[in-house]
Amino acid sequence: MGSQNQEPWLLENGNGNIKGLSKEMRHGRTAHNMSSSSLRKKSNLSLLSKVHFVFLRNLLVNFQEVILGTKLSILFPAIPFAIIGECYGFARPWVFALSLLGLTPLAERVSFLTEQVAYYTGPTVGGLLNATCGNATELIIAIFALSDNKIAVVKYSLLGSILSNLLLVLGTSLFCGGLANLRREQKYDRRQADMNLLMLLMAFLCHLLPMLFKYSGASEAVTVDSSLKLSRVASIVMVIAYFAYLVFQLWTHRQLFEAQDEDNEEVENVSEEAVIGFWSGIVWLVGMTVFIALLSEYVVETIEDASESWGLSVSFLSIILLPIVGNAAEHAGAIIFAFKNKLDISLGVALGSATQISMFVVPLCVIVAWIMGIKMDLNFNLIETGSLALAIITTAFTLQDGTSHYMKGLVLLLCYIVIGACFFVQRTPLDQADVNNITLKSATDVDF
Repeated sequence: MGSQNQEPWLLENGNGNIKGLSKEMRHGRTAHNMSSSSLRKKSNLSLLSKVHFVFLRNLLVNFQEVILGTKLSILFPAIPFAIIGECYGFARPWVFALSLLGLTPLAERVSFLTEQVAYYTGPTVGGLLNATCGNATELIIAIFALSDNKIAVVKYSLLGSILSNLLLVLGTSLFCGGLANLRREQKYDRRQADMNLLMLLMAFLCHLLPMLFKYSGASEAVTVDSSLKLSRVASIVMVIAYFAYLVFQLWTHRQLFEAQDEDNEEVENVSEEAVIGFWSGIVWLVGMTVFIALLSEYVVETIEDASESWGLSVSFLSIILLPIVGNAAEHAGAIIFAFKNKLDISLGVALGSATQISMFVVPLCVIVAWIMGIKMDLNFNLIETGSLALAIITTAFTLQDGTSHYMKGLVLLLCYIVIGACFFVQRTPLDQADVNNITLKSATDVDF
């Protein structure tokens, strides 16, 4: 949309100085923003500009930009179908599948709306919005699972998001990027990757220590209480560390995390100016969040029914399927930029998202559970914690030299396949898993 005639839908917040902000925002775009932008479509508003009624024109423009402005718009019908299925008693596995499909475009649209709001608030506030809303889908699903006392589902889904980003997304990006650029040297800035991996190692430490209480030789009651207290203290420390990381990312060392796109044409199809107004963006953002919350509730309520119907364990659905579908838009964007030999963006998406989940979403869930009176700890059990450790270590070794080729990506992908096979063959139901995980069972006293 051109900047020669500032349309009413851009001026509804009373601020017409969008062009200056857009240039500043362009230089402050994060890898997450650029990755999501790769799935957006440039809208043709020539017909809508002929509508004489201002309110109707604004409404149609908003609908065009928000609903039809993504390549994933074909999945939006899954949202009403999921709601109808829940209201009219459709088979629970169908409601689960439709809810997952509906969450895919909603997650991408939240990223789009966050960026639109950031055009008016500036790059710093926009960065904070992205840092807190970037994984809103996982957080909302986790909160609904907590409210339903399904602590194992919370742990599985968040662990799955971390593993998916470190092995599946990064592995696919490096593999596809390596094949597409066989005759070109692939390099990336190690400094951003090193900082993210350092944060991930700290998160692993906070998961490892509560689990080791189980093997300390003390009585069950003592280990349960000690693990829970340490988990809460560690969660507070992790949140503090994450906000320190945000200061590092958005202020003191911002240049390490900015996507360098000013000399490239990767964003040629993405508008550098706001396409909807500030208050429109806020209203749409709230609306999208409501639908994410609704579908997340459906997912939590129907996951066990889908597990029984499909013959798949809840751990496999939570660790493998939920993250793949819920983050499909973001993951696709990372792979697209890897094809274009823009590995800094791909790494920023994969590692940044894994860091946000491990250092912010997971400890926040522990704190929220504490407030709700639910005794959730950071003990993810032995197999899960071991998978996390090996994923972080493998990723760190993969990224240690600042160069890439398709073989590195293939190794990460094969590691993810092995972990996925592990949880596929693990047929332990949730109630039995809680018996095996002494800390989880004793801390919650809930039988799933």
